[in-house]
Amino acid sequence: MTDGKIERVDEEQRVYSITWVVGLAFGLLIGVSMLLVLGLAVTANMRNTYSLLNDKAVLTTNALERRLRDHLDLASQAVVQLKTVFDERELDGHLEDLRAELTAAVYANPSLDALVVNDTAGDGFGIYRSPDGQLWPFRRQQIPEEAKLYALPNMTAASPATWGPLVTSGDVLYANVTVPLVRGGALVGFLTAAVSIEELGRTARQLDEGAYSTVFIIANGNEVIAHSDLEDFAAPGGEVPRLPVTVEALGDKALMRLSTSRPLENFQRASAAGVEVRDLESDDGEPDYLSMTKVIAGYGPGVWTVGQYYVASSISREVRRLFGSAVVGLVSIFVAIGLSVLLVRRATRPLAEISRQARFIGELDFDRVERLPRNRVREIDQVFQAFNAMVSGLRAMNTYVPRSLFRKLMRLGMDRAAVASERDLTFIFTDIVGFTSLSENLTAAETADVLNEHFALLVAAVEREGGTVDKFIGDGMLAFWGAPDERADHALAAARACLGIAAALRQENARARENGGKAVHVRIGLHTGRVVVGNVGALDRWNYTVVGDAVNLCERLQSFGREVAPRDEVVILASDTAVCRIQAQSGGMIAPGAALKVGTHRFRGRSEAIAVWRLDDTVEPENLCPAGSGLTLAG
Repeated sequence: MTDGKIERVDEEQRVYSITWVVGLAFGLLIGVSMLLVLGLAVTANMRNTYSLLNDKAVLTTNALERRLRDHLDLASQAVVQLKTVFDERELDGHLEDLRAELTAAVYANPSLDALVVNDTAGDGFGIYRSPDGQLWPFRRQQIPEEAKLYALPNMTAASPATWGPLVTSGDVLYANVTVPLVRGGALVGFLTAAVSIEELGRTARQLDEGAYSTVFIIANGNEVIAHSDLEDFAAPGGEVPRLPVTVEALGDKALMRLSTSRPLENFQRASAAGVEVRDLESDDGEPDYLSMTKVIAGYGPGVWTVGQYYVASSISREVRRLFGSAVVGLVSIFVAIGLSVLLVRRATRPLAEISRQARFIGELDFDRVERLPRNRVREIDQVFQAFNAMVSGLRAMNTYVPRSLFRKLMRLGMDRAAVASERDLTFIFTDIVGFTSLSENLTAAETADVLNEHFALLVAAVEREGGTVDKFIGDGMLAFWGAPDERADHALAAARACLGIAAALRQENARARENGGKAVHVRIGLHTGRVVVGNVGALDRWNYTVVGDAVNLCERLQSFGREVAPRDEVVILASDTAVCRIQAQSGGMIAPGAALKVGTHRFRGRSEAIAVWRLDDTVEPENLCPAGSGLTLAG
């Protein structure tokens, strides 16, 4: 019996092996763990769903507000800008003298439908845009229908730009903004711009996301001036309601509940951004809605409300789909367990190579970056190809953006260094003398080679002294010192760069003469002045550059070189401002005779004459630094 019991135990031990038990336990552990993870994921996704709804409320409402402000602010900006011009003009009896200014302003600003000047006696003259886009002049008394495009608010000479009440003319709704016209401190008239609200209606329809959402704009608390689903409220005969219309007259039950509903409390981020999310519940079997609104003031006597409302069931469907995807995710997780190990192991091998290549990019050493090979894993291959495309783009960009400037901006921070500001800088302007005759016997390729070699010489001299190459203009170059990184000796560094250019140019010319080529003669202007430096351009195309009258003077100095020394190989002319700054920045120590005064001259575009100095380009650049005692300038 004992043996039999032992045998049965042995048989039971053979059936329930440790491998099977551990496998079952591990499977249960993995299953329970993944179920917990999936449950947490579903919970987190639900929170994320409502968080995204929170963000959607802010983004959607702000987008509508931004479109509204962009449309209307163009009109207020136009009248404010024109006010400074009109305040200096006589208005009594001469309103039509302003026709050119009004016409140009309306033509340049497509959002303006009318621009009108009224004197204090009520006489008005303006320009309006007809439905076919033509611009026509009109007088308030002669064409009263066009005068209905605007309404003058009560204003004083000190009043800011003021939006009047909305007006309707020819079934079109207009907003209008007025500024006072002042002369000698006294109010002499009004300048008014009228803007059609039809554009806001088109904007509402563009932002509408489909059958479950509606975009609207309400003015003065109860007047609907834009609605993306007007067709849903058409009369039995099919006539669409004409705006503006009250909420009650429109019959939009969701908007009717807007004033009586309370904001939801779990949308703190939206509330902090000024957006109210409300649950528009219905008691009569109608659908429930969720609204997102924002109140905007400043465009008329009352406040405006912009927003959007959704059918609440459309959001609950998203939640149900979330649970359905959880079931699919449960199956996918078990499949992913086995594949993830292989995929992770394969995915981690390329990371070290990407990291190594990225380090070269961080150092802007694009020449050391190697092209990443193709990979059989699609995601990794896409990353590799995107990385290669990024490197190609950076290399191409580095061809057009000076590497020294790019490094300076990256070191100082683009947000701070590239912002346009007014600063004292020193800049040089170069030009090749008689380049047209020099290149007339050259092919296009040969001309490009000559310019490329010449610009390489200039750029090397500029960057050697820490300068920034702004641009190449034909056969000339503009460079400056003191930005984006500030330096106290910018004038001295620019002077050394000029002398470096002269020395290098003489060597190149000597080599060219030995090889039977032609020598290049160059004029250089050097000036120190206050300019605007930073990003200048359009939204999608910026240029880090300098702008100001001082730059023009620098170019004038360069051009003046043809009169001072028309046959010299190199002529460097500097303003007295630059020379004095060189003296100050060198501590009063400069090589004797390094600058020669050539006289006082008056340049085109400037009312005052300036003293012009010629830098001696035979002085070694390193001598333009503290090396002696006293400053000797030949007079």
